Amino acid sequence: MESKSHFEPDVVYETFKQVWARSSEERGSKEETDDAAMTEAELVVEVIANAAGGPSKMPRSTTANANALKLTCEVLKLFLTETVQRAAMVAEPEGSTQIEGSHLERILPQLLLDF
Repeated sequence: MESKSHFEPDVVYETFKQVWARSSEERGSKEETDDAAMTEAELVVEVIANAAGGPSKMPRSTTANANALKLTCEVLKLFLTETVQRAAMVAEPEGSTQIEGSHLERILPQLLLDF
């Protein structure tokens, strides 16, 4: 029986939640700093813009659809598989049986452009 390795959607979702929380905290601290540095005129303009249907600063919960998580897991699996295959192709002519950091350094620029 073939063992199929894969990413668990729950793990990917928890990773996303941590990144979203960190981004939200960074945005919040930036907005607090910006609010403190605003002049009275800038504050009035922002209040009017928000009242006129501008972007809301209300905290929103970010979620991910189950299908989006499955797709993300599949893309991660393909990305890592391609990374290992390309690094192995670089390591093989050198007579190496293990992939090393130098092999990854050589394939990553093109890999990132391809994805």
